[in-house]
Amino acid sequence: MAKQKGLFKVEGTLDDVTFYKRGESYFIRNKGGVSRQRVLNDPSFARTRENGSEFANVAASGKMLRNANSVLIKKAKDGSLTRRLMHVLAKVKNSDTVSARGQRNVNDGLSTIEGKAFLKNFDFNSFTPLKAIMQAPYELDTVTGTVTITDLVPMDMLTFPNYASRVTFKVGFMNLDLLNGDYTITYSPEVTLPIDMTTSSPVITPTGVPTGSGYDFYFLLVEFSQEINGVFYALNDETFNSLTLLEVV
Repeated sequence: MAKQKGLFKVEGTLDDVTFYKRGESYFIRNKGGVSRQRVLNDPSFARTRENGSEFANVAASGKMLRNANSVLIKKAKDGSLTRRLMHVLAKVKNSDTVSARGQRNVNDGLSTIEGKAFLKNFDFNSFTPLKAIMQAPYELDTVTGTVTITDLVPMDMLTFPNYASRVTFKVGFMNLDLLNGDYTITYSPEVTLPIDMTTSSPVITPTGVPTGSGYDFYFLLVEFSQEINGVFYALNDETFNSLTLLEVV
């Protein structure tokens, strides 16, 4: 590495020489980098190719999951969703105990108890994790996809924005085949309650059981709205809404 001297301070690449600035000084070095052809064929880059293959599977699996559940995700997400989901799915992939290095994948990772556990209770909106905004107990029926919330007192057991007057619950029940991207998903009718001191036990049931050869995913959406003169208005700020992946079976 050489240091530039003289009147002209240059940055950029010319032929095989790169000019760059570090701090207040300017330096010269040979153009770096490894050719794509070498990475794809050189035995010394075998680990790089294996890591790249597994990373691609994690990215593809995350995209499948987000696209398949886009109807609910658009109601409750944050800017870090893609990155956070990739991080969790990488752990699921690492749980794959049957595939060779470089071929480990999310689908086989989910065949393990550990792999499923990494996704359980994943929050699509990190600002409003379900456990932080709802203190009432709930149960999930993995056969029907029904979620039952027991003895809910909205005013006491929900964390909600001051201007919200209603809370809406909705369930999504999805079968997703991560090998080919096929999926079916059913939703429950919305269950809307006033945010007051009334005790109730809402039962949120999907309209049917999705079919498919993949894994079953169960989602719960908690959405807040404002009622004005009998009309419900969604909040402009959806950062208060919560969407959680309750379970994978």
